[in-house]
Amino acid sequence: MLSLIIAASFLSAGSVPAVQDPPVVYRTLFLQAAPGRLMELVDLMRATLPVYQKAGLPAPLLARHTQGDRWDIMLVEPVGSLEAYYSAAGARRWDQAAGPGLTLAELRRRLDPLVAWREELMVAGPPVEEFQRRNAEAGFYHLEIFVALAGKRDSLHRERLMEDDYSRRVGRPDNLVFTRTGGAAWDEFTIGYYRDLQHYAAPSGRSAAEENAAAVAAGFAASSEIGAYLRRFIALHHDTLLVPIR
Repeated sequence: MLSLIIAASFLSAGSVPAVQDPPVVYRTLFLQAAPGRLMELVDLMRATLPVYQKAGLPAPLLARHTQGDRWDIMLVEPVGSLEAYYSAAGARRWDQAAGPGLTLAELRRRLDPLVAWREELMVAGPPVEEFQRRNAEAGFYHLEIFVALAGKRDSLHRERLMEDDYSRRVGRPDNLVFTRTGGAAWDEFTIGYYRDLQHYAAPSGRSAAEENAAAVAAGFAASSEIGAYLRRFIALHHDTLLVPIR
């Protein structure tokens, strides 16, 4: 709901692989702080978190960049459907829970001097229960976000699912996959959930032969070919490491 204060996204005219039927819609917001205003922006975004609970809305993922892309803060919030998200009733629900100082109009005013750059993306994603379970347990995130080559969006989506299959087979955490329905140019992103940086960097503990067998079972030619296979489908790829804001 918070992202209603940012300019609305437009819907994609292209085909998008289905995630669920009907899909769960998520709103994704990337914010770069104005120079010298980062901690003010972090504090203001953190102050919105109790409003979700008071309004009976699913808790979002709110995280701060540590390495990677140009932005400072990422918000991923389950909104259910576009109709519900953009309804007048939804805005009233937020404002009634927020009280003075955190209504949508007041947030718009307070955010304006703190934000130098912003980007929004509407995506289809996993069941809300799984999203929230992982958010509650994680202390570190790895975001991979992609623009696909023309005609390769479905292939990119399948590749991300194949990598998840491979990760499970070698005992590594799999990712949650999010697929564009509207907004910014990104076609797909995945979020990996970890306890901390050490968990993210830890090896699988499997032998090279075991990793190779897992890759073949997941649909790759070999474990050494996973990265090259991904690059058949992407025009642009950014990685970002993040920690939660709670």
